Amino acid sequence: MTVIDDHGRPEPPIAADEVATLLGFLDYQRATFAWKTNGVDAAGLQTTIAASSMTLGGMLKHLALVELWWFSEVLEGNERQPPWSEVDWNSDPDWDWHSSFDDSPDQLRGLWQETVDGSRSLTAAALRSGTGHADLLREAIDGETGE
Repeated sequence: MTVIDDHGRPEPPIAADEVATLLGFLDYQRATFAWKTNGVDAAGLQTTIAASSMTLGGMLKHLALVELWWFSEVLEGNERQPPWSEVDWNSDPDWDWHSSFDDSPDQLRGLWQETVDGSRSLTAAALRSGTGHADLLREAIDGETGE
């Protein structure tokens, strides 16, 4: 049974296997970030403090890219899709951070939530396939799974 805290975050399991523990903590962190950005308007998502140019809007877009990279590209070996594939990352390595100024709060939250949902689906599919970590590593090396 999943316990939900006062902020709507699922508590990670107290005692579980490695996969359930990892996914539990990942979902807790995702829910924490959703809570921190929920209801913040466009001006708030672009607010900076002190000398940092980091914004909550930039974090939303950056974390969407992080989800995409780890789960779609690294786990599944998929090619990067638009808008990410259209960026010249060599000339603008921080595009994800500053391009958020061009996006509405709904676009930013939607982009992040879409990639989180995609990450969950890809993870569930990988777990259903029975592919273990050793198989994933071996496949990344030479395409074999050791079967």
